[in-house]
Amino acid sequence: MITHPFVRLFSRYLHEQGLPSTQQREAVASVVFSSDEHLSVGDIERRLHQDEHRIGKATIYRALELLVRSKLVEEHDFGEGFKRYEHRLSREPVHEHLICLECGRVIEFRSEEVKRIEDWVLDAHGFAPARHRLEIYGLCRECRDAGVELPERGLTCPIEAV
Repeated sequence: MITHPFVRLFSRYLHEQGLPSTQQREAVASVVFSSDEHLSVGDIERRLHQDEHRIGKATIYRALELLVRSKLVEEHDFGEGFKRYEHRLSREPVHEHLICLECGRVIEFRSEEVKRIEDWVLDAHGFAPARHRLEIYGLCRECRDAGVELPERGLTCPIEAV
């Protein structure tokens, strides 16, 4: 079996931290690095089981914690009640997210206009960024076409003003 080059980077990180590079850690890393999706722990567990790896959720969580700490993987909380993970070594390492509130679909996009606005704001405030995140929540085209609507916006007050 050929080891993914990003798994070798992770193994090097573990070695530099004085931690063992185990088969379980490498298997979890391989699943994450082999996907362009935003994977949940359940997704990772299913893929590991498909490849006949019997790795428990606790081990997966610990491996993901190390992957995030290594900065090779990013953790996302899209408000679903669980976290999702994506590797940061994709062809588009800087991208934004559209998150469907109905079906949970995550759409990635990259925009030169967003980049220009970000650069302008940073320059105007003399700010040096460490990272940024743009997430837009709403309804994807498929859910809208299926008739799903967003609830009314704004606050409702139980006291009517006359």
